Amino acid sequence: MEYQSSTESPAAAPSLAAAASPTSVVPAATPSVRVHPGSCHCGAVRFSARIDLSASASRCNCSICQKLGGLTAIIEPDAFRLVVGAPELGSYAWGGRTETRYFCKHCGVHVFARGHLPELGGDHVSVNVNALDDVDPNTLGVVHWDGRHDNWHAGPRSQPWPVFTLP
Repeated sequence: MEYQSSTESPAAAPSLAAAASPTSVVPAATPSVRVHPGSCHCGAVRFSARIDLSASASRCNCSICQKLGGLTAIIEPDAFRLVVGAPELGSYAWGGRTETRYFCKHCGVHVFARGHLPELGGDHVSVNVNALDDVDPNTLGVVHWDGRHDNWHAGPRSQPWPVFTLP
């Protein structure tokens, strides 16, 4: 079952052509791709995601990612499956509506987002790596994106991008 928002009916998301993110799903034949189970804190929302975490996970310096402390993996929509809990999801979208974030209405944990950004390959799902049940996020490499300044074309880098620019 796919879920798009707490006010919309479930619908299948369009498939991605080729994702540009280093945390994107690669073909299933690659040995480092695994299906990871995930959930919110209270268990009302459960999902599975086919992800290659061998390279890295991502952090972004945009205002919402910074406030959430996000550690994410960007995957193709068909690599994500909401197992249970669609009615338990709330949603939040802002500004340019690049992504809609989904969180558990009961415990408040942000579990995933759906969005469209050409620099990330178009339609995507951004999975909260901290919500994966079988992954220790402290063991993953991390790359950083400059979303705060809409500097997506620069791509990820190993050092964090600044939050504020100097005058």
